[in-house]
Amino acid sequence: MKAIVVHPGQADSIHMHDMPDPQMRPTQVAVRMLRVGLCATDAEINEGVFGTAPEGEELLILGHENLGVVEDVGKKVKGFKAGDVVVSTVRRPCGVCPQCRAGENDMCSSGQYTERGIKGRHGFMAEYYVEVPQFLHKIHKAVSGFAVLLEPMSIVEKGIDNIFGIQRRVTWRPDLAMVLGAGPIGLLAAAVLRVRGFRTIVIGRESPADLRAQIAQQLGAEYISVANRSLLELPKDTGFPDIVVEATGSAQVVFDAMQILGANAVLCLLSVTGGDSIKPEPIDRINTHIVLGNQVVLGSVNANARHFAMGAKDFVAIDRKWPGALNRMLNDRRPWKDYKEWFEHRGDAIKTTLEIG
Repeated sequence: MKAIVVHPGQADSIHMHDMPDPQMRPTQVAVRMLRVGLCATDAEINEGVFGTAPEGEELLILGHENLGVVEDVGKKVKGFKAGDVVVSTVRRPCGVCPQCRAGENDMCSSGQYTERGIKGRHGFMAEYYVEVPQFLHKIHKAVSGFAVLLEPMSIVEKGIDNIFGIQRRVTWRPDLAMVLGAGPIGLLAAAVLRVRGFRTIVIGRESPADLRAQIAQQLGAEYISVANRSLLELPKDTGFPDIVVEATGSAQVVFDAMQILGANAVLCLLSVTGGDSIKPEPIDRINTHIVLGNQVVLGSVNANARHFAMGAKDFVAIDRKWPGALNRMLNDRRPWKDYKEWFEHRGDAIKTTLEIG
């Protein structure tokens, strides 16, 4: 089968390659790929920053944001049939730590987990893959057009789920939510918060005329551009938020966000910042603000099967309430043979997909 692969650790090694067809076992499902989403992780693996091939192999099939259709079902598999639209989870358990043994693969403490298309396991930029049913999630056909977003959606679901898990510490009646960043993670976070009924403000650097701002407003969120103003100024106009979801990739925004939280508020960090910048920050003020406000700052990455299921369910609810909003996020759909164009010139699309099937 055709697949898009890299030599992990070797910069700009991406190429189309003939790989062996995956062999389905009686306990597995064979899936024909429809499309994959592209993100910064894929670009960084091609840059040689990280990525690991399966044990004993030199090449890694890229791709972790996936959507496919069941082609065949092993004789020992129940609950799936040919034609089912599915998404596969990304991370696989290490089998060693207590978290993975409890099904919390996303919280693995040993570091020995594997991830499709990233670490030690082939991804989804291929014509086919095989999988055991426990890592597959059925997609309602009404939302299959944008369900390739389920992998980033699962990350959002986990972050928000963790916020409410932590807040069992207090009687809490959150009202105002802020989402920092209007990229895919930010817009999906806004969608989840809106479908749960929160007043939601999306903060971005794009103008109000940008498609990102338009999608946020279509979801019933407010949009504020901070291209020419400071995040620290906003609470005097908006009030202090109870929930802040950060998805900007900017460490400066993280430290600014710590200073605008309301009492008992939670700041959830969903982006990873690279580099080694050293900047002065008002650390005394930040420390005092967090302690006296009983506030929480948490980091969250990856997701487990429960959060994929939550995302698939919320997709249906969101699309019923705001038809077409999430579909607009996929504003750069490319034939997968044109993959090199994106890796050479990523552009500014909200979400680019490679159309395989």
